[in-house]
Amino acid sequence: MTVTLTINGQAVSVPEGATLLDACRSEQIDTPTLCYLENLTPVNACRVCVVEVEGSRTLVPACSRPAEEGMVVETETDRVKHSRKMVLEFLASSVDLSTADSTLSGWMETYGADPARYGPPAPPSEDRDHRHAGHHVAASGAATETVAQPPKIDNGLYMRDYSKCILCYKCVEACGEDAQNTFAIAVAGRGFDARISTEFAVGLTDSACVFCGNCIGVCPTGALMFRSEYELRQAGVWNEDEQNVTRTICSYCGVGCNLELHTQDNRIVKVTSPMDHSVTDGHLCIKGRFGYDYVQNLEDDLATTPVDIVLRSVRGR
Repeated sequence: MTVTLTINGQAVSVPEGATLLDACRSEQIDTPTLCYLENLTPVNACRVCVVEVEGSRTLVPACSRPAEEGMVVETETDRVKHSRKMVLEFLASSVDLSTADSTLSGWMETYGADPARYGPPAPPSEDRDHRHAGHHVAASGAATETVAQPPKIDNGLYMRDYSKCILCYKCVEACGEDAQNTFAIAVAGRGFDARISTEFAVGLTDSACVFCGNCIGVCPTGALMFRSEYELRQAGVWNEDEQNVTRTICSYCGVGCNLELHTQDNRIVKVTSPMDHSVTDGHLCIKGRFGYDYVQNLEDDLATTPVDIVLRSVRGR
């Protein structure tokens, strides 16, 4: 069964149950997304994929709205462009997007987003985890409120820098029903004080986290990052242009999870999993994602690259 709708004046046929985003992509219509990922349930959080549907009072999220027979959709009206511009400006004015995917900066240029017009950023907050819901301090208007805060580094596997978090909910979904079913993290707070948190804001090692790292795999901005990548970036030696990605199979058990080994200077610097693999759908366990040290447990006289020096510091030796 198929349904036929009109997008930007062109008739488009898609399978029944497909979303407007599916329909747009089938016609190569560039539709920005931040909170959407093929292996997660759409949560309609970012609202940057909104389109205009004839007869609808409000703009609708393309990532979750099912395509319907006879629907008339416009993706490039002034209303749509203005809404996307404002979403991108609000995000970029309050969140550090320096490690986000490069397509985000391309969308900002496309829609003319200018976050600088909101003014200089306010000083970082030291206590976002302990703000009381509903207790807000009136802004002075002299600076732009941001989510800037110190990074959370409490283990050797991955770190959290919520000054880069856009609250896309992807990590919550991956930790929850869509993948791991651990529910170690959730959204705490309300309004601008909303934030990703463990139970009672405890450290990861004291939480329900099982360190599968699936939250890292879905994060679009680098708010969640391999500790190895973070330390290499801090040392100024992280270089994706010099990295190779090799697809292989995890050696730990017989499930057959596919891995993508990211190597630099012939050293594994991080491990991901392809979303098109039917076994993992992009998700892994702690062994598959982090248990690769034995591969490069070299003697000191062989571990001589700048990458080795940084990785040894991460491992505490």
